[in-house]
Amino acid sequence: MTYKVGIQTRSYQDPTRTNWDNTGSRPMVTQIWYPAVDTAGEVEMLIGPPEKPLFRAGLAVPGAQLAHDPAAFPLILLSHGTGGTALQLGWLASFLAAQGYVLAGVNHHGNTALEPYTVQGFVRGWERAMDLTAVLDQLLQDPFFASRIDPHRIGAAGFSLGGYTVLALAGGRIDFSLFKSAYEQAGQKFIDDVPPEFPDPGAFVSLFDSLATSDTDHKQSYRDRRIRAVFAIAPVLGEAFLPESLALIDIPVKIMVGEADTAAAPQRNAIPLAGAIKGAELVIMEGQVAHYTFLAECTLAGEAALPELCTDPPGVNRSHIHAQASKSAADFFDRHLARI
Repeated sequence: MTYKVGIQTRSYQDPTRTNWDNTGSRPMVTQIWYPAVDTAGEVEMLIGPPEKPLFRAGLAVPGAQLAHDPAAFPLILLSHGTGGTALQLGWLASFLAAQGYVLAGVNHHGNTALEPYTVQGFVRGWERAMDLTAVLDQLLQDPFFASRIDPHRIGAAGFSLGGYTVLALAGGRIDFSLFKSAYEQAGQKFIDDVPPEFPDPGAFVSLFDSLATSDTDHKQSYRDRRIRAVFAIAPVLGEAFLPESLALIDIPVKIMVGEADTAAAPQRNAIPLAGAIKGAELVIMEGQVAHYTFLAECTLAGEAALPELCTDPPGVNRSHIHAQASKSAADFFDRHLARI
């Protein structure tokens, strides 16, 4: 059965953590897609200024009522790429919601285009896994959604740094010193690979180096045992993961990446990660499929303003790649989050 798709926004907060200004609780603005009643009329979701949107993020009905059947739906938590937004995964979320899933994508504080960027938001990536755990806690108490979510059928999906995020929820642990060593051994400069979305590479590297030598939080496990399966698209930080932690992951994992991805090079990320996780599925999208191919489709204004994010290599049709990736994700979650 195919459903219409509803969408709502929740301004959740995590009272156990402060925002980066230390002026209040950590914000977790969350987009929620869900199966909606048949009478709902879908509209196109857009990203960017209302007068000149930059991206198209799928079809949905703001505020629609939940579909009446079945009694409870499986839930997928979503984690966007560094510097992005939850709506950037609207192509995946709207597809899965139409197939009968509830999707919840948090906009990661300090690392989302919805608010000013912070160096902490970009470097302290493990805070993202904590975001998804905290959002899950609140969703399971949300008056609108709680009774309609099956707590035994919960998965997670993420793109780029969001791919790291969902692997952390599965039990993968990192050590920044491993990442630094990999660059040093290869004779490369880490500053050359700082995410281009962050405007101050020097500040990024300085905080990263400090954490690599003095921080223990990033090395901890952020496993959430309510998560039963994870789908990671173009994950990063491959060289930072502790191999022994990957070997202990005991839930289904599927990793997808474009063959031409230079931001999350498969040889340094997806391929070794999949090889270290028992039973992990690996899909390499052949040809010129690149990193930003997995972002939302661009409008003409987006193509003009953000060619680095919107221009795919010749022969790559972003909408076709999204359709293939969405079907692959649906197949994976259908198999592993089957009704109990």
